[in-house]
Amino acid sequence: MFDWMAWTTPVAVFFSCVVLMLAGMTVWEVKSPTRERRGWLPIATTRGDRLFIGLLAAAYVNLAWVGLGEKMMAWFSLQAEPTVWISFVASMALLALVMRKG
Repeated sequence: MFDWMAWTTPVAVFFSCVVLMLAGMTVWEVKSPTRERRGWLPIATTRGDRLFIGLLAAAYVNLAWVGLGEKMMAWFSLQAEPTVWISFVASMALLALVMRKG
């Protein structure tokens, strides 16, 4: 069923984190309903809005990293493509920033 996707460890960790965040946000929302607030995003958002925006941004960071992997090898004279763990950490940091300050 999932043969079409390359289920590497970083991919599995990324999707596991997404599932855990969604479950955690559901419990948090049931226990403490959210209110809209304004941060540095140009719209008033709830926690769920910020999670969605942050997950989209995290996905774009990961896609850009994978897409630019071969070019980074040439630019920085690397022996192999840079590890995707770097993009995972960067995307989770961006997600945390959006959740906290957005």
